[in-house]
Amino acid sequence: MSLEEFENTTDRNTKRYAMMRSISDYGMGLLYIAIGVIILFAKQFNFNNDFVMTIPAKVFAVVAILYGVWRMYRGYKKNYFRKDEI
Repeated sequence: MSLEEFENTTDRNTKRYAMMRSISDYGMGLLYIAIGVIILFAKQFNFNNDFVMTIPAKVFAVVAILYGVWRMYRGYKKNYFRKDEI
């Protein structure tokens, strides 16, 4: 089945798959954002260990938050069956 057929179908299984992936993207996006926020604000949460107080931990936290936002955006757009055009 080609990509165009996936886009134009009203098949229940295809819609269920897109919905399942969308929910998964929302959930994983929230998880990444939560991990990033916890690491970024570890001092306010009284997490005092050697890792969360370092600069690489802060960079990782920002990257995790950005990736979480991107996952949530991908879940919102639901472009699972569309071919990327360059």
